Amino acid sequence: MRNLIIFGGPGSGKGTQSAKLIDRYGLHHISTGDVLRDHIKRQTPHGKTANEYISQGHLIPDDLMLEILAETLDNLPKDVKGVIFDGFPRTIPQAQALDGLLKERGMDIESVLGLEVPDDELTERLIQRGKDSGRSDDNPETIRERLKVYHNTTSPLQEFYQKAGKYRGIHGVGTIDEIFDRLVEALNSNPS
Repeated sequence: MRNLIIFGGPGSGKGTQSAKLIDRYGLHHISTGDVLRDHIKRQTPHGKTANEYISQGHLIPDDLMLEILAETLDNLPKDVKGVIFDGFPRTIPQAQALDGLLKERGMDIESVLGLEVPDDELTERLIQRGKDSGRSDDNPETIRERLKVYHNTTSPLQEFYQKAGKYRGIHGVGTIDEIFDRLVEALNSNPS
Protein backbone atom coordinates (compact mmCIF):
# COMPACT_ATOMS: atom_id res chain seq x y z
CA MET A 1 0.00 0.00 0.00
CA ARG A 2 1.15 3.50 -0.79
CA ASN A 3 0.63 5.55 2.38
CA LEU A 4 1.40 9.25 2.30
CA ILE A 5 1.23 12.25 4.59
CA ILE A 6 0.76 15.70 3.14
CA PHE A 7 1.54 18.74 5.18
CA GLY A 8 2.37 22.38 4.85
CA GLY A 9 1.35 25.70 6.30
CA PRO A 10 -2.21 26.98 6.13
CA GLY A 11 -2.96 27.91 2.54
CA SER A 12 -0.18 25.73 1.10
CA GLY A 13 -2.59 23.77 -1.10
CA LYS A 14 -2.83 20.51 0.84
CA GLY A 15 -6.50 19.95 0.02
CA THR A 16 -6.12 20.77 -3.66
CA GLN A 17 -3.06 18.58 -4.12
CA SER A 18 -4.54 15.74 -2.00
CA ALA A 19 -7.50 15.55 -4.37
CA LYS A 20 -5.19 15.27 -7.37
CA LEU A 21 -3.05 12.59 -5.66
CA ILE A 22 -6.18 10.61 -4.77
CA ASP A 23 -7.32 10.65 -8.39
CA ARG A 24 -3.87 9.75 -9.74
CA TYR A 25 -2.97 6.95 -7.33
CA GLY A 26 -6.34 5.59 -6.13
CA LEU A 27 -5.72 6.61 -2.53
CA HIS A 28 -8.23 6.87 0.30
CA HIS A 29 -8.29 10.36 1.83
CA ILE A 30 -8.12 10.46 5.62
CA SER A 31 -8.76 14.00 6.76
CA THR A 32 -8.93 14.02 10.54
CA GLY A 33 -11.35 16.96 10.44
CA ASP A 34 -13.73 15.12 8.10
CA VAL A 35 -13.47 11.90 10.12
CA LEU A 36 -14.22 13.72 13.38
CA ARG A 37 -17.19 15.60 11.88
CA ASP A 38 -18.57 12.31 10.56
CA HIS A 39 -18.32 10.62 13.97
CA ILE A 40 -19.95 13.61 15.67
CA LYS A 41 -22.76 13.73 13.09
CA ARG A 42 -23.44 10.00 13.47
CA GLN A 43 -23.22 10.34 17.27
CA THR A 44 -20.89 7.37 17.60
CA PRO A 45 -19.35 6.79 21.04
CA HIS A 46 -16.09 8.34 19.75
CA GLY A 47 -18.04 11.21 18.21
CA LYS A 48 -19.86 11.96 21.46
CA THR A 49 -16.58 11.99 23.40
CA ALA A 50 -14.87 14.16 20.78
CA ASN A 51 -17.79 16.57 20.76
CA GLU A 52 -17.48 17.06 24.53
CA TYR A 53 -13.91 18.31 24.04
CA ILE A 54 -14.62 20.36 20.92
CA SER A 55 -17.73 22.03 22.33
CA GLN A 56 -15.60 23.31 25.23
CA GLY A 57 -12.98 24.66 22.84
CA HIS A 58 -10.43 21.93 23.63
CA LEU A 59 -8.40 19.76 21.29
CA ILE A 60 -9.29 16.10 21.49
CA PRO A 61 -6.66 13.91 23.15
CA ASP A 62 -4.22 12.09 20.89
CA ASP A 63 -5.31 8.67 22.16
CA LEU A 64 -8.92 9.34 21.12
CA MET A 65 -7.82 10.53 17.66
CA LEU A 66 -5.66 7.41 17.30
CA GLU A 67 -8.62 5.16 18.23
CA ILE A 68 -10.69 6.88 15.56
CA LEU A 69 -7.88 6.52 13.00
CA ALA A 70 -7.45 2.84 13.90
CA GLU A 71 -11.16 2.24 13.28
CA THR A 72 -10.91 4.13 9.97
CA LEU A 73 -7.91 2.06 8.85
CA ASP A 74 -9.59 -1.18 9.88
CA ASN A 75 -12.62 -0.32 7.73
CA LEU A 76 -10.87 0.77 4.53
CA PRO A 77 -12.36 -0.49 1.28
CA LYS A 78 -10.67 -3.73 0.21
CA ASP A 79 -9.50 -2.32 -3.14
CA VAL A 80 -7.81 0.77 -1.71
CA LYS A 81 -4.25 1.25 -2.95
CA GLY A 82 -3.15 3.36 -0.01
CA VAL A 83 -4.09 6.35 2.09
CA ILE A 84 -3.17 9.98 2.27
CA PHE A 85 -3.25 11.54 5.73
CA ASP A 86 -4.28 15.19 5.75
CA GLY A 87 -4.25 17.06 9.05
CA PHE A 88 -2.50 14.34 11.04
CA PRO A 89 0.06 14.05 12.46
CA ARG A 90 0.68 17.61 13.64
CA THR A 91 3.27 16.86 16.32
CA ILE A 92 6.17 14.45 16.76
CA PRO A 93 4.34 12.39 19.45
CA GLN A 94 1.41 12.02 17.03
CA ALA A 95 3.82 10.92 14.28
CA GLN A 96 5.37 8.31 16.57
CA ALA A 97 1.93 7.05 17.57
CA LEU A 98 0.81 6.89 13.93
CA ASP A 99 3.91 4.85 13.05
CA GLY A 100 2.98 2.37 15.80
CA LEU A 101 -0.64 2.23 14.68
CA LEU A 102 0.39 1.50 11.10
CA LYS A 103 3.04 -1.04 12.11
CA GLU A 104 0.37 -3.01 14.03
CA ARG A 105 -1.46 -3.35 10.69
CA GLY A 106 1.63 -4.25 8.65
CA MET A 107 1.66 -0.79 7.10
CA ASP A 108 4.14 2.06 6.93
CA ILE A 109 4.37 5.65 5.70
CA GLU A 110 6.04 5.71 2.31
CA SER A 111 6.54 9.45 1.93
CA VAL A 112 5.79 12.70 3.67
CA LEU A 113 5.09 15.43 1.14
CA GLY A 114 5.88 18.84 2.55
CA LEU A 115 4.47 21.71 0.54
CA GLU A 116 7.06 24.42 1.15
CA VAL A 117 5.64 27.89 0.61
CA PRO A 118 7.08 31.16 2.02
CA ASP A 119 4.97 32.81 4.73
CA ASP A 120 4.35 35.94 2.65
CA GLU A 121 2.90 33.79 -0.15
CA LEU A 122 0.74 31.84 2.33
CA THR A 123 -0.54 35.12 3.77
CA GLU A 124 -1.45 36.44 0.30
CA ARG A 125 -3.25 33.20 -0.58
CA LEU A 126 -5.23 33.17 2.65
CA ILE A 127 -6.23 36.82 2.40
CA GLN A 128 -7.41 36.19 -1.17
CA ARG A 129 -9.27 33.06 -0.03
CA GLY A 130 -10.95 35.14 2.68
CA LYS A 131 -12.07 37.69 0.09
CA ASP A 132 -13.35 34.96 -2.24
CA SER A 133 -15.04 32.78 0.37
CA GLY A 134 -15.92 35.20 3.14
CA ARG A 135 -14.07 33.05 5.71
CA SER A 136 -13.66 35.23 8.77
CA ASP A 137 -10.51 33.40 9.91
CA ASP A 138 -8.61 34.48 6.78
CA ASN A 139 -7.57 37.89 8.09
CA PRO A 140 -3.99 39.15 8.69
CA GLU A 141 -4.04 38.85 12.49
CA THR A 142 -5.46 35.31 12.54
CA ILE A 143 -3.19 34.26 9.69
CA ARG A 144 -0.09 35.42 11.61
CA GLU A 145 -1.22 33.38 14.63
CA ARG A 146 -1.95 30.29 12.53
CA LEU A 147 1.48 30.49 10.90
CA LYS A 148 3.13 30.90 14.30
CA VAL A 149 1.31 27.82 15.63
CA TYR A 150 2.23 25.89 12.48
CA HIS A 151 5.93 26.73 12.74
CA ASN A 152 6.07 25.96 16.46
CA THR A 153 4.16 22.68 16.48
CA THR A 154 3.99 21.14 13.04
CA SER A 155 7.13 22.15 11.20
CA PRO A 156 9.40 20.10 13.56
CA LEU A 157 7.84 17.09 11.81
CA GLN A 158 9.99 17.97 8.80
CA GLU A 159 13.18 17.15 10.69
CA PHE A 160 11.59 14.03 12.23
CA TYR A 161 10.67 12.63 8.81
CA GLN A 162 13.95 13.77 7.22
CA LYS A 163 15.81 11.64 9.77
CA ALA A 164 13.56 8.72 8.81
CA GLY A 165 14.37 9.31 5.10
CA LYS A 166 10.71 9.89 4.24
CA TYR A 167 10.41 13.65 3.85
CA ARG A 168 10.03 15.01 0.32
CA GLY A 169 10.15 18.80 0.25
CA ILE A 170 8.07 20.17 -2.60
CA HIS A 171 8.40 23.75 -3.86
CA GLY A 172 4.79 24.83 -3.38
CA VAL A 173 4.74 27.99 -5.51
CA GLY A 174 3.46 27.94 -9.08
CA THR A 175 0.35 26.72 -10.83
CA ILE A 176 -1.64 23.84 -9.36
CA ASP A 177 -0.44 21.58 -12.18
CA GLU A 178 3.22 22.62 -11.81
CA ILE A 179 3.12 21.80 -8.10
CA PHE A 180 1.35 18.50 -8.78
CA ASP A 181 4.01 17.56 -11.35
CA ARG A 182 6.65 18.13 -8.64
CA LEU A 183 4.72 15.87 -6.26
CA VAL A 184 4.48 13.11 -8.85
CA GLU A 185 8.18 13.44 -9.68
CA ALA A 186 9.07 13.15 -5.98
CA LEU A 187 6.91 10.05 -5.58
CA ASN A 188 8.22 8.42 -8.76
CA SER A 189 11.82 8.96 -7.63
CA ASN A 190 11.09 7.48 -4.20
CA PRO A 191 13.33 4.43 -3.71
CA SER A 192 10.72 2.51 -1.65
